Amino acid sequence: MSMRARMALMAALATLMASCALLPLVESPGWLLQGAVLLLVQSGVGMAARRVPLARWMTIGAQVLVSLVLLTLSFAREYALAGLIPGPQAFQRFGDLLQAGTNDVERYAIPAPMSDGIQLMLVGGVLVIGLLVDVLAVTFRSAAPAGLPLLALYSVAAGLSDGSGGWAWFLIAAAGYLLLLLAEGRDRLSQWGRVFAGGPRAPGGPVPDGGGAAAPVRTGRRIGVVALGIALVVPLGLPAMDGGLLENAGGGVGAGSGGGGTISAVNPLVSLRDSLNVDEDRTVLTLRTDSDSLSNMYLRIVSLDEFDGTTWRPAKRGIEQVPDELPTPTGLAADVARTEVTTQITAAEWYEQDWLPMPYPPSGVDIEGQWRYEPVGMTLVGDHGQNTGGQTYEVTSLDVNPTAEQLAQAPEPPAQLQRDYTELPDSLPPMVAQTAREITQGAENPYEQAVRLQEYFALNGGFTYDTEVEVGSGSEGIARFLRDRRGFCVHFSFAMASMARSLDIPARIAVGFAPGTMQADGSVAVGLRDAHAWPELYFEGVGWTRFEPTPSRGSTPEYTLPDLPGTTVPETEDTARPSQAAPSEAPSSSPSCSAEDKRLEVCDSAAPSAAGASGSGGPPWYQIIGWTLLGLAVAAVPLAPMLWRIRRRTVRLASAQHGPSAPDGPESAAGPGIRLDSPPGGQPAAGHVLAVWQELTDTAWDYGILPDEALTPRKAAARIVRLGEIDEAAAASVHRVAGAVEQVLFAPEPQAVPGLADDVRRLRLALRSRAGRRTRLRALLAPRSAIRAVWSLSDRVTTLRIRVADRWAGLIRRPKPSPSGPRGG
Repeated sequence: MSMRARMALMAALATLMASCALLPLVESPGWLLQGAVLLLVQSGVGMAARRVPLARWMTIGAQVLVSLVLLTLSFAREYALAGLIPGPQAFQRFGDLLQAGTNDVERYAIPAPMSDGIQLMLVGGVLVIGLLVDVLAVTFRSAAPAGLPLLALYSVAAGLSDGSGGWAWFLIAAAGYLLLLLAEGRDRLSQWGRVFAGGPRAPGGPVPDGGGAAAPVRTGRRIGVVALGIALVVPLGLPAMDGGLLENAGGGVGAGSGGGGTISAVNPLVSLRDSLNVDEDRTVLTLRTDSDSLSNMYLRIVSLDEFDGTTWRPAKRGIEQVPDELPTPTGLAADVARTEVTTQITAAEWYEQDWLPMPYPPSGVDIEGQWRYEPVGMTLVGDHGQNTGGQTYEVTSLDVNPTAEQLAQAPEPPAQLQRDYTELPDSLPPMVAQTAREITQGAENPYEQAVRLQEYFALNGGFTYDTEVEVGSGSEGIARFLRDRRGFCVHFSFAMASMARSLDIPARIAVGFAPGTMQADGSVAVGLRDAHAWPELYFEGVGWTRFEPTPSRGSTPEYTLPDLPGTTVPETEDTARPSQAAPSEAPSSSPSCSAEDKRLEVCDSAAPSAAGASGSGGPPWYQIIGWTLLGLAVAAVPLAPMLWRIRRRTVRLASAQHGPSAPDGPESAAGPGIRLDSPPGGQPAAGHVLAVWQELTDTAWDYGILPDEALTPRKAAARIVRLGEIDEAAAASVHRVAGAVEQVLFAPEPQAVPGLADDVRRLRLALRSRAGRRTRLRALLAPRSAIRAVWSLSDRVTTLRIRVADRWAGLIRRPKPSPSGPRGG
């Protein structure tokens, strides 16, 4: 087995050993065997391609193509052409599986059940990491950077797992990486030939310590073992640090019947816009309530209380058994008016939501099934696959009615709550806080500031409600919304909550349903288009308080209508739509389902929240790939001279460094299929030396010393030394290369001169050290010698044109045979 093949096997082994860290994440370990088989096939293709040999990019392309075919056979065979060639339907299948796998990862506790989506994510991830490791360590012969994808794989596993046995998985992954490094060291060592001991061996005695060919390898192994031991032992003596990058994320609902466990909710805004834009407003929930005011009947699913600059999301929370009587909401004082409301809710069979929609704040819940309670958000979440599909339950809640005076006179909130719910990312554009200060200028307390923010969005800010706008929930999305002034509830609630936090008002986002539509039988129908998001601001003595900044949606709370200067927000009607616009109680009876309906999942299931529709309404996959390739091509245009120059330098110096015979067979550093052998007898090959001389003159050219083809190598070298003002060591290197050129050009038996590649590098460093910043940047980004690429292309075009012209002229001048044939004698 060749050293290159051994390196490929070590790369695959290192990938599999790092992949073992993913085993605790799922229940079944069978995916690892499947991934190992596919990874070995992928590595075998790479070994065969390098054996041919193929160019590096062709080798990588062959591995990518075969890996794609293998994944198609494993996960999308029925969607492929002839069961083998992936087409648009196969890629659509991959997208659906990945989306389903993402939802499963966020829904289930660890270890999660093995679904098709999770299996594709695991096996596909192993193949991608394995390909990156193989490319870096084997194709480009650089094993050290190959540790980065291995580290990424281990980091993902460590970040998702609960930390059990983490040191063992780290030990296995680190051992695989060390094996890869040792294999590369042995490969590099073999290029120097056999290493012998420094001392003679006594007759009949053992080899002296450190002797033998394997001594350097043995030393490398010892260093690797010591380094691994240090990496394992040293962290044990350091103080514990919480909250790092690899802090246990703990996704899903904790198992078991007792208390404890954690929940990390999926972002429930993924399909909210799609729910608002559906053609048929299907009924999600039907409720009956004894409340006197339907305008306050918001059904809350989950709260988003963390903003990382990219999106708002639910924080990781502890969950517990559902108590018989839910506690009083945080911050609600006894002197605040409240009314107890009882609501019976029935969910549609197709509406399978992990989180239970309830009026806020709930004081009691009567529901069958396995549900757990999250006390901070006062929400219920299904356990072990429990969801709302077809559930009928009763919720007792409080209709809290604070006065404007109570909100205006609210004392400071607790310090911990103030810190947690006013935190904003550094990436938030300054215009958000600046706009908030301008809007609330002159306000006497946080309540007046909150009311003015609500008025700005709902009434006098010139905003337009538009559900066709992209979600854009990140920092830049908020800034764009404030500039364009078009959006829907996501934009309004996110912007108001961010502004409130910039004013040190604790704020979070609530996601659920706005008040539904009253029916003729006295019930209230809540449809998909009632999906909504609104901000909640905290006031001590009242607790989390709803505000409504979205125009034409929901209802404006009465306590936000104080008699304040400039406050003119009108109160909206109790019902959002007339009863004749009530949504359909049953799914559509249409026998067919359009492609758009399937994307929105309104044919058999849809949800405005975490367990909602999987489609995001983005562009098709082929458009994403096309625009990505176009972007890469546009970015590569200005970098083309630099890339061409780096490639040419690498080929030239590699040909001189490896000398007569490349270490890996007929493929040399000059490129696949090119053999730069020297003449017999150890004489240097003229091609090697002339390539180095060309690189030397081009290097000088890049730094402003134009080549002079009329000069001899010796005079050209003296000219470079004089104009470059280089030191004696670099000057000696230039003259050494010039001497080697004269040897191969004029000497009857030229002598080989070692180290020519290092001489060129020494000249480049000397020129770079004396050049200014502008010259150095030009030599790197726009090297003058890159014009040779244009000359070469022009010469090839001219040669091709001459050949075509000669071929055409030959066809014209060719004599035609006589129709009567040769004459007889």
